[in-house]
Amino acid sequence: MTRSAEAALLLTASVIAAFGTALVGFTRGIGLDAQVALTFIVFVGAFGSVHLSLRRWAPSANPYLFPLAAILAAVGLTEVYRLDPELGSVQRWSLLIAAAAASALIFVLRGDGVAVLRRYRYLFLTFGVALLLLPLLPDTWAVRGIEANGSRLWVGFDLPGRTVSFQPGEIAKLLLAVFLASYLADHHLAMGTTRRKIGRLALPPLRQFGPILLAAAAAFAVLVYQRDLGASLLLFALFVGAIYLATGQLAYIVAGAVLVVAGGAASYQMFSHVQRRVGAWLDPFADFSDAGYQVAQSLFALGSGSLTGSGVGMGRPDLIPAAATDFIFAAVAEEMGFAGAVAVIATFALLVAAGFGIALHTRDLFRRFLAACLTLVLAVQTLLILAGVLRLFPITGITLPFMSYGGTSLVANMLLLAMLARISHGARV
Repeated sequence: MTRSAEAALLLTASVIAAFGTALVGFTRGIGLDAQVALTFIVFVGAFGSVHLSLRRWAPSANPYLFPLAAILAAVGLTEVYRLDPELGSVQRWSLLIAAAAASALIFVLRGDGVAVLRRYRYLFLTFGVALLLLPLLPDTWAVRGIEANGSRLWVGFDLPGRTVSFQPGEIAKLLLAVFLASYLADHHLAMGTTRRKIGRLALPPLRQFGPILLAAAAAFAVLVYQRDLGASLLLFALFVGAIYLATGQLAYIVAGAVLVVAGGAASYQMFSHVQRRVGAWLDPFADFSDAGYQVAQSLFALGSGSLTGSGVGMGRPDLIPAAATDFIFAAVAEEMGFAGAVAVIATFALLVAAGFGIALHTRDLFRRFLAACLTLVLAVQTLLILAGVLRLFPITGITLPFMSYGGTSLVANMLLLAMLARISHGARV
């Protein structure tokens, strides 16, 4: 696909976003207003700037990444705006900021590409852990940690007239992915050599494996202390997946699954909000008015969507608590139906396939590992939230990439795509 075709797809996504905004206006009796034009201008400006950056500084980059993300963002913004117009307006500004950050990163990496990141892996590790520590700041400080729904994962500060909050863990996951890719590129051969076995699990030399274990332990300790178990699970999957990529030993996946079960059981005993989430997952109707209300309303939404949905603005996704963040997929499934839900899942699948395809076609080891780690982050985060909404897994409280309301998540995922695009530009180098 050419860059011109990419531009056409980005323009199509902008039309979809504007059309969705118009549908919401019609269902509210407003009709066409300035919000429709503003949505179109924002999408064209945001993704157009990224497209021009790719044309100028990475002309041979994969052309499928940003069109797929633009379609997801268009559907997500439509539902967020339908649920709360004020949140939709904030999401538009967040999209502009995220696109500006992605364009800036493409510009910064215009020379040697992502290879420059390899030299600063321990700096990225330090900054990543520091970002994970930020929500632990005292509530009385100007920049302070914020606890919500039993987890302490937000950081807030006051501006004239409003409080601004962000989720530093979203950026931390990218920094830790860069660290892992750089370390594995240098030590994957040594980690693949086995010197002792515990059962069928072959362990690499501790001096090669130790830094990754220490990094993982530091990250997980911070997250468990914050009681943000969704992000903990995401990072754990990243570390286990990266080790599997480096060694090719399936035993690490099995050991990781066992540790997830053990950690989940321990978390269930330690934290009351985990008990509530597990109880709501197993039987949401047992405590319908309290712990199970959110999951039960999500199931009602999924069931009432039928094949084609109730229509944008015609359903009742507003009955689902936190529908714009944790349960945006349920809102889409209700108003766009089974067809819309499958289309969203297929778009995510294509995006993940494009990311792993970049990793497979890259010769340089660091770029290959980095593309794989970044795609793992995107894939695992998507699977966790979709599984939670579909009641295949307890709710983890993380956001659905590109669709859920949240500026930090949008910025982080646009930066993730910018790195993937820059890797694909030099894939054969």
